[in-house]
Amino acid sequence: MIFPSSPVSERRDAMRGSWQRAVAVGVCGGVLSCGVMAVPAAADGDPPRITQAYAGPRPGEAIGIDLLNYKRKPGVDLVAESPVFAAPIRMDDPAGDTGGLGVKAPIPASAKPGSYPLVVKARGKVVARDTIDVKPPKRPSIEVDEGGVRRPGTKVRLFFDDLYSGESGKFFTAHSSAFTSPVRLAHDKESWNNTRVFSALNVPLQFTLHDGTYAVWVTDGDGRRKAETRLEVRSARPGDADYLGKAKGPAFFGKADSPLSSRVKDFTIAAGRTVYVSWQDASPDAGEEERLTATSPAFEAPAKLTFDLLKGHEMDAPMFWGPARIKPGLKPGRYPVTVVSHRGRVKKTSSLTVTQGATHDDGVPSVVWVGVGAGTLVLGSAAVVLLVRWRRRASVS
Repeated sequence: MIFPSSPVSERRDAMRGSWQRAVAVGVCGGVLSCGVMAVPAAADGDPPRITQAYAGPRPGEAIGIDLLNYKRKPGVDLVAESPVFAAPIRMDDPAGDTGGLGVKAPIPASAKPGSYPLVVKARGKVVARDTIDVKPPKRPSIEVDEGGVRRPGTKVRLFFDDLYSGESGKFFTAHSSAFTSPVRLAHDKESWNNTRVFSALNVPLQFTLHDGTYAVWVTDGDGRRKAETRLEVRSARPGDADYLGKAKGPAFFGKADSPLSSRVKDFTIAAGRTVYVSWQDASPDAGEEERLTATSPAFEAPAKLTFDLLKGHEMDAPMFWGPARIKPGLKPGRYPVTVVSHRGRVKKTSSLTVTQGATHDDGVPSVVWVGVGAGTLVLGSAAVVLLVRWRRRASVS
């Protein structure tokens, strides 16, 4: 049974060099052009039959061959033969008479497109027949991740397929004004069925990208352009599943308090003292964790709001906070404090009251240090896991 194609799963499995995963997934295709076999349960009395993984190869690719419903006798070798093979292929039997993972069968780069008979023989006798459909070669191509619209600040994966007659380069670079810098593509030596795959993972898109379509192209070591595609970038908007501007704040707390006791209204601070500004957001935009600030005409400088993993976990939503010193000698009164997030799509303002009083700096709240602990104000891998969980939960709600 040959399943239809799905570009991403095939490339992912080919990159990992694991046909076992491909069989379990049961779908593949796209740039690396494959059809992964699925192994159904065999009924008693079913005749032997051949299945193919990465079916429909191009010249230079490989397929996988397995023989189902056949009980191999001790000492009997199975051999796969086809006019398209460079030589007969001896078949191992890693999974007994239930089928298995089969063997790798390379298709020569010189093969012509067309249909070729395939047989499996035991002691020279044909036990099963099939057909190998060799597809025409395709010009080198570049694909970005899974396709579709991407958000500014997110990361993408690049796949460059250079399997084409005469192509032999080793060094390739991907370019785009959407990237933070040119990206060197690495040769994927573990790709199962395609020896000319070059890729890059976790390529960041610029956080400040405007909505639009961006060219992505690949050059070889001599700077010649080999392939090009387009990448659509657009910020989430109200109504999109991932538009989650569910922000709370800005709120305020003092030296003796913690972010958990922040309040939006009725907060008073003396001129020259330090106020602490907090902010919560169910799902910050990608990359925003390092960019949030609170501004106010009462502040000596904008307050950088730093991600607090532990406090955010306690509040069940990402928490950010940071200090801001009130200008010494500032005239008493009410002053606005503003936080802009989601690339300008969310803007919230609260007010605090400034009075006359002591002008020494408060320092860092001791309660905050006790709760946070050293190093937890940095966005690390644990924080990323929590952010993913928060975003998934918010997208469902």
